[in-house]
Amino acid sequence: MTKNLTVGNPALLIISFTVPLLIGNLFQQFYNMADTLIVGRTIGVSALAAVGCTGSLSFLILGFVMGFTSGTAIITAQRFGAGDEPGVRRSFAVSIVLCVIMTLILTAISVVFTRPLLKLLRTPAEIFDGAYLYIIIIFWAGAVVVMFNLLSNVMRAVGDSRTPLIVLVVACIINIILDYVFILVFHTGVEGAAYATVIAQLLSSLMCVLVMVKKIPILTLAKEDWKLKAEDIKKHIAVALPMGFQMSIIAIGVVVLQFALNGMGTMAVAAFTAAQKIDTVATMPMASFGITMATYTAQNYGARKYDRIRQGVIQSSIISGSFAIFMGILFFLTGSQLAAIFIGSDPGAVRLAHIYLQINGSSYIVLAFLFIFRQTLQGLGNSFIPTIAGILELVMRTLAAVFLPAFFGFAGLCFASPLAWVGACVPLAIALALGMKKLLRKSLAEKKQLVQQQFR
Repeated sequence: MTKNLTVGNPALLIISFTVPLLIGNLFQQFYNMADTLIVGRTIGVSALAAVGCTGSLSFLILGFVMGFTSGTAIITAQRFGAGDEPGVRRSFAVSIVLCVIMTLILTAISVVFTRPLLKLLRTPAEIFDGAYLYIIIIFWAGAVVVMFNLLSNVMRAVGDSRTPLIVLVVACIINIILDYVFILVFHTGVEGAAYATVIAQLLSSLMCVLVMVKKIPILTLAKEDWKLKAEDIKKHIAVALPMGFQMSIIAIGVVVLQFALNGMGTMAVAAFTAAQKIDTVATMPMASFGITMATYTAQNYGARKYDRIRQGVIQSSIISGSFAIFMGILFFLTGSQLAAIFIGSDPGAVRLAHIYLQINGSSYIVLAFLFIFRQTLQGLGNSFIPTIAGILELVMRTLAAVFLPAFFGFAGLCFASPLAWVGACVPLAIALALGMKKLLRKSLAEKKQLVQQQFR
């Protein structure tokens, strides 16, 4: 079930690892997409807006979870690449302990502050109760989200991107079925969609555990693996905590964006929600190539194969960049039809959603590079520059959300993300270029040393 990314053709390895990861990530998004689609079609636009306006809060809390667990998995992947099996198991044990602590803290914070934050975001009164019921259920079940992200990331760290795919396909089908059962049979409203999501993710986690126990022996922990060392804990925290905060910093910008959006009314919220779901699916291949590069880079860095890292960056950038251009053109041509799938026949909301898709789609090439550059740096263990980039992303998104709507209305709000991507991509590109030069010098020095040893 494991896969070594340190040998073989980089492009083929990256694609073969990314494809199941992409499909799995798409099914992960189908959790929320199913909620949005079913809620919007069965309950109405107001219910759709209630679910949609919680996205920024969800990203604020759960984004930290995704960043943190990805960070701990970087250390696991580096040790796997170095062939250090005991180190892989110790890394997994450290990750579990840190995630348990993180879950307790995040659950307490999110449950206490959900209602005040929804008020602060100017959530429209007619959708406030539905929004609160939906998101508070998700937050109370935070342990389920942490569990799945931890298990899926550690499996990817050892090269297994297929298991998360398989369990997500099954869980997504269950989620869709439960959505209809809760909403149409039990008439639970938007909270039923939340219950369906939580139950489906719990099943995903349990399936991951079963597969891990039976087919991935390198992740089977023994008593001695739980003897944690302070050095290991510090090393994991040094990578994971900045990556978690980086995601939260980005999420704060999304919260500011939601604040500005909520002031535009229910139609704008519904249009933005629908377009954002489409946007998320469209950018998932780019995000998946980025996630692949984190694992690919970490394994090759652990194996001290620095030339392969440079090859991987170039090849993945070409592939992901080409897809970004294609999706941008597609949105210009078919954005209205795609938006209508979620919104229905409301012409005003469809028009606004199409504006969103046109503006964001035209900047996808920048986003594609951003994902590759950021995740490669993180795979190298460099979390400082990505954090700085996250801060710049926050600043750019906030400034755009605050000032541009006064001049351009809804379209001004849609420019917030593209401007944030540009602001974040610049320092990442510079840092990666310098990092590649450093690795090149390191590679040449090691080769020179090897030649000298052979002639002794």
